[in-house]
Amino acid sequence: MPSGLAATAIAGAIAMAVAMGFGRFSYTPILPAMMADTGISPGDAGLIAAANFIGYLAGAVLAGYGWAHGRERGLGLAALVSTTLLLAAMGLTSSVIAFCIIRFLAGLASAFAMIFISGIVLGQGLAARSEHVPSVHFGGVGFGIALSSIVVWVAPLAGAAGISASQADWFAGGLVALVGAVAVAALLPASRHAKSGGRPEARLVATRPLIAVTLTYGFFGFGYVITATFLVAMARDASGGHSVEFLAWLITGISAALSIYLWRFAVPHFGLAGVYAAGLLVEAAGLVLTVSLPSPYAPLVGGLMLGATFMMITAYGLQMGRQLAPESPRRALAFMTAAFGLGQIVGPLVAGWLADRTGSYALPTLVAAVVLLICGIVVLAELRRINAALAQ
Repeated sequence: MPSGLAATAIAGAIAMAVAMGFGRFSYTPILPAMMADTGISPGDAGLIAAANFIGYLAGAVLAGYGWAHGRERGLGLAALVSTTLLLAAMGLTSSVIAFCIIRFLAGLASAFAMIFISGIVLGQGLAARSEHVPSVHFGGVGFGIALSSIVVWVAPLAGAAGISASQADWFAGGLVALVGAVAVAALLPASRHAKSGGRPEARLVATRPLIAVTLTYGFFGFGYVITATFLVAMARDASGGHSVEFLAWLITGISAALSIYLWRFAVPHFGLAGVYAAGLLVEAAGLVLTVSLPSPYAPLVGGLMLGATFMMITAYGLQMGRQLAPESPRRALAFMTAAFGLGQIVGPLVAGWLADRTGSYALPTLVAAVVLLICGIVVLAELRRINAALAQ
């Protein structure tokens, strides 16, 4: 990649590591310590997670309107700074209500960062016809997840008088995120809209292929988030120890960081939609293994298969959305992110409720697997129409 394009891709990767790897997903490895330190139940944990996803949905809906035109860079950077502050704020309370408010605002910030910064980075990659930019950009989520697992492992060991393990995790995450936000500010270029003063995007046209992809993307949000929220708590329930908790989330992050690069070799053979469908089916199988294998293998295999699929599905789903709506790509991103966010709101609520009543995460995980299986079948049924629309 040319040096300017490489800097843009790296800025995108760091932004995704901050906004998603830390701002969104560090809740998962910190959750067991939070439950121990504050006494919150699985139902409370699901409610807090759902508040984050409601914020994500709200941010996606707001980002779809024209008010942000030409302001994408500034809004994306403001979202990253907000993420750092909100991470630290999680360590300042033990109230479920306060946790919900903070995580709602964090979801809003992560949606703004995802949509506005992705729009800049992916737009430049598309203009340069680079296959590497999306891989680097979305790979940042996996890098952030892996780094957050290390931070969560190390922060309590460093220790500080008067603070709990979960507080140390949140404060350390906020500090790392702040460093990342500064790096993004130095590397991220202005949006093409700001430079060109171009017209706002056209209204989004909801074609059948776009609706099919968006619906499955939304239900994918429901299916994947159950494991993404409770994987580390499941490892603790299985008495795997702190090492298994750490390894499960580290493996998730590393495999997520590599997944988009590795899956792209299948695209010439099966197409974007075919690989997208395969990812849904593979993740469904991974969820079944998460609750059927013995400890400590179940959370490790579950983390591997979650990481190997969820970022590829996210990236290819959004890429298809942009291609299926070439006149309104940011609106398509916002539309799909809203569907995804809605699925994520329902997922942890259902999972927490079922876990409270059954005393296990097995049933909600199997429900998620069935939902993902159906999504994969729907995409395969619509494959010819989707491929035809992508080829136009």
